[in-house]
Amino acid sequence: MATARDDYDPTRGGASEDPKRDDGFDDTAAAEAHRDLVGQPHPRDEPAEIVAAEAEAARLSSAEHPLGRPGPRFNRRSPFVIGMSAAAGVAVTYGLVQIIISARQVLILVLVSFFVAAGIEPAVSWLVKHHVPRWAAICLVYLIFLAAVGGFLAAAIPPLIDQASELIQHGPDRLQSLLQHNSWLKNLSDRFHLEDKLRHGFGGGLPGGVIGVGQRIFSDVANLVIGIVLTIYFSANFPRLRAALYRLFPAARRPRAILIGDEIFAKVGGYVLGNLLISLITAIATYIWLMAFGMPYPLLLAVMVAVLDLIPVIGSTVAGLIIALVALTVSIPVSIATVGFFIIMRLVEDYVLVPKIIGRTVHIPAVATVVAVLIGGVLLGIIGALLAIPIAAALLLLAEQTLLPRLDRSKREPS
Repeated sequence: MATARDDYDPTRGGASEDPKRDDGFDDTAAAEAHRDLVGQPHPRDEPAEIVAAEAEAARLSSAEHPLGRPGPRFNRRSPFVIGMSAAAGVAVTYGLVQIIISARQVLILVLVSFFVAAGIEPAVSWLVKHHVPRWAAICLVYLIFLAAVGGFLAAAIPPLIDQASELIQHGPDRLQSLLQHNSWLKNLSDRFHLEDKLRHGFGGGLPGGVIGVGQRIFSDVANLVIGIVLTIYFSANFPRLRAALYRLFPAARRPRAILIGDEIFAKVGGYVLGNLLISLITAIATYIWLMAFGMPYPLLLAVMVAVLDLIPVIGSTVAGLIIALVALTVSIPVSIATVGFFIIMRLVEDYVLVPKIIGRTVHIPAVATVVAVLIGGVLLGIIGALLAIPIAAALLLLAEQTLLPRLDRSKREPS
């Protein structure tokens, strides 16, 4: 095949429409360099440099390398490449940070859904091991969960609405009656204006904020529905997600990554199921206590205890203080007894329930638990506090299996 390089003269004019140009330049080879659907025929004003380059491209194309052999690599040590790489790294990092900040709420929802899916995975895997198809196991677990939640809501919503309405109507009056019989609470209320804030919140704040309350309820319901759908998708595709995650590791490290990763998934699952069970036990015990002493709003307060007890370390303590304050409306001895009840419940939870239910799968030092909950709460609020324990357990496991052995094997440098 003839080439155009031998006849090339940069002083000549552009290409003609025919392979034999007016200036004597044969661009037949250059025409053959074109694809059927790209850039042909040559226009008359096409630069001679392009025609020559296309002819050279036709010469480089072969059956083994239809697009030509790769050229020499860039010099990675050149100042230009180093500068461009650094600038690109900064730009990509900044863009990722901005994306994470913008999509923060969505990412939190995805993270929580994945944790819930990992939490119910032990139940699904147990059913699969007993010869239940995975789709049937997932449907069965979610049907049981939805039936339990639906039955509880059907039984609890009417009294919850009644008790919440009564609290809104008579809460300020109960507080005023309580303050009249307790001088130190009266001084505390006057100092922080608790009574005015309570009356404003229940009385004046609600009618003016109906639209805001409706928007918040709609947003929460939408997030709940999206979270349930995401959790179902994660559960249905959990084996594929697990395999895709392990494919990211090099082949030489993949078996150990599987062992460590499965251990982390087991810790997350054990913590989620165990924490839900402990909260349910605590709520039932609280409801029985409240009913035994005739305290107001027993079901509402028991549900509050169940929700707050999901938050490690501080959740049950905050719930106990709130209920102790409510018990003051009955009598001071009942309030003191309620404080003692929650202290005993906390001891039973920490030294009996948690070791028996969660301690077999998730075991981290108490100091690490407190630090993890505080950091998680500062970063992501209540969601961060809920996810702090399994994340801390996973990080400790990674440190024990990877970082600490390397540090122990490191040789001491001579002085």
